[in-house]
Amino acid sequence: MDGMDYDPMVMDGESEVPQVKISAADGTRVDFELSKTNLSFANSIRRIIQAEVPTIAVDLVEIEINKSVLADEFIAHRLGLIPLNSKGVNELNYSRDCDCDQYCEQCSVTLTLHAKCTSDQIMKVYARDLVVDGRHASSVGSPVILDPEGLGCLIAKLRKDQELKLTCIAKKGIAKEHAKWMPTSAVGFEYDPHNKLHHLDMWPKSKYAEWEEPLQEGEKFDYDAQPERFYFEVEASGTMEPDQIVQGGIRALQQKIGALLKGLDPRKYGGEEVDADGPQSPALNMDGGTTPWQDQGYTTPYGGNMTSYGGGNTAYGGGNTAYGSGGNTAYGGGGTTAYGAGGNSYGAGAGSYGSTTPYS
Repeated sequence: MDGMDYDPMVMDGESEVPQVKISAADGTRVDFELSKTNLSFANSIRRIIQAEVPTIAVDLVEIEINKSVLADEFIAHRLGLIPLNSKGVNELNYSRDCDCDQYCEQCSVTLTLHAKCTSDQIMKVYARDLVVDGRHASSVGSPVILDPEGLGCLIAKLRKDQELKLTCIAKKGIAKEHAKWMPTSAVGFEYDPHNKLHHLDMWPKSKYAEWEEPLQEGEKFDYDAQPERFYFEVEASGTMEPDQIVQGGIRALQQKIGALLKGLDPRKYGGEEVDADGPQSPALNMDGGTTPWQDQGYTTPYGGNMTSYGGGNTAYGGGNTAYGSGGNTAYGGGGTTAYGAGGNSYGAGAGSYGSTTPYS
């Protein structure tokens, strides 16, 4: 795929459209050049492929037996960071858009683990020991194992008579919610390798300096110059292939732009005006004609009735929320809370807890 060019068709009378040149690609990374566009658009691509491409990751862990030396929260954190196959993630609904109470086969994948050491040798528990519920047609949610030994990530070590038994619930999400849903491990982004725009006094040259003409001696500085060529290096975390990540990011950007156009002029871009029922997932924007923070009273992300950061059923407000009061909340009153009675489960990922814990 080295040197592959992609030149979109340019219609007569229309301005030039962005062009992409792929310099290198394999199953884990892709390097490409984006040209004939501006910095804001290129940076939007960079940000969206990092934060808004949906993947699947362990979100809830129900621990039945843990006789290892590791705390329950520590094991739940490790499980949340294990990369899971997300190539068929579109088969799943976002749990917040599903009709079920907490999770079901339409919005989640169940993985189980049961390991017990019966010998004097230390037993190592790996990601390959996670058993996936076979109700889904594809391998979505199965652990990604890339090492030559076929073991996957190390979860825990057990000595004789130690046992670990748990159930994991993997859900669909985006990295804007939590880093465990990030599809990339690194995204390189560079432009102006010869520092013609004088960003800094000292500007180390990269390999892309050979792709552009250097600054000529005595060349006058162009105060109106803008960068037009951008170099990307996308490294996947293993959950999906890098080209799928980039394409998913472009689709997410299209949905955002379409939702914005519909919000500004719904009759022109989406027919009649549509009232939103509340916060919606990015995948629903095109159908619903609203932005994720659209509500009946306000349309900003920091205020109003049912918004991302305001009151009502929100992420950080009241009602059934993550940090508010009422309903099944993480730290609020009423219902089943993070430090209330019953259960023995933990949310997976860094520093998060599930619905119920053993601190009753």
